[in-house]
Amino acid sequence: MGAMLVTGGAGFIGTNFIYYWLKNHPEDKIIILDALTYAGNRHSLEDAEKQDNCTFVHGDILDQELVEKLLIDHQIQTIVHFAAESHVDRSILGPDAFINTNIVGTHTLLKAAKKMWIDGNVENHRFHHISTDEVYGTLTPDEPPFVETNAYLPNSPYAASKASSDHLIRAYHETYGLKTTISNCSNNYGPFQFPEKLIPLIIVNILDNKPLPIYGDGCQIRDWLYVDDHNFGVDLILHKGTPGETYNIGGNNEWKNIDIIRHVCDLLDQQFKGDAGLKKRFPDSPAAKGQSSQSLITFVKDRAGHDRRYAINPAKISAAIGFSPRETFPSGIEKTLTWFLSNEKWWRNIMDNTYRNWISSNYV
Repeated sequence: MGAMLVTGGAGFIGTNFIYYWLKNHPEDKIIILDALTYAGNRHSLEDAEKQDNCTFVHGDILDQELVEKLLIDHQIQTIVHFAAESHVDRSILGPDAFINTNIVGTHTLLKAAKKMWIDGNVENHRFHHISTDEVYGTLTPDEPPFVETNAYLPNSPYAASKASSDHLIRAYHETYGLKTTISNCSNNYGPFQFPEKLIPLIIVNILDNKPLPIYGDGCQIRDWLYVDDHNFGVDLILHKGTPGETYNIGGNNEWKNIDIIRHVCDLLDQQFKGDAGLKKRFPDSPAAKGQSSQSLITFVKDRAGHDRRYAINPAKISAAIGFSPRETFPSGIEKTLTWFLSNEKWWRNIMDNTYRNWISSNYV
């Protein structure tokens, strides 16, 4: 790939992608562009920034002049675009930021790439856009998982903003010849995930003896994908994918939210048994007292426009370029739980009073 611009590299998936790429492609140069909004955490990149081939730039994807300068100065011919507002609840409460970042920001990047690569006659280039399964809308329990030809039927402002950005990516390929690819992924989980999302929220709330708020009946179904399986899929697309194509990256791993939560509760309860160190570090946790973490489950009013089920069919990416998830859900969730237990300082640093108050009344 040579030199690569990664937008949103201080976010959850972006951070994991940086470490994945540095490990698997150490010959490449990475330029990280991140505005460091609430979900961006530069501390997550401390080890990455120690490497000579990784450079962090604090800036906004809406700054076209900056993006163009980076493309020129570092002779960048690959953009991997993670930067996005991504939390559905926040999009319901305040959609403007989602329109601005996810649509206008993506278009700004596209304009810069077109100017530098198409107008500049740079033949060997690639713009890869990270999207979501939520653009397809919702599924009933009996419907088959989403495929790339499903109609877009977004139901939240977040999903609508991502659908719009997908259409812009496709349009720049069809109209101008920009070499673009899109990946629509299912729900990611793993290290460095901001604790407003389901799995890390459940983990940290159990450790702090806080309620585990469950929307509605908790029977919403999601397909879960370990974050480095996602990054492996993006890697394959960048090296083997066909420009102009969309690829669904899924985990073949559907779970009800309530079952995920009960599973995490049981895993933590097992971790605490006979572990005096954990009990000392997290004395308020029910598990430290020999009680069931499931006692913290609290059902709350369902979210407005809450999609009942998402599921991804990854048959196309599997057949075309050889993708398959390398983690099972039990192995992936075990790695995730171990990481959060081992990195308390990381999540404590972002759990300030303002944020704690926000997540106590809102839920993914």
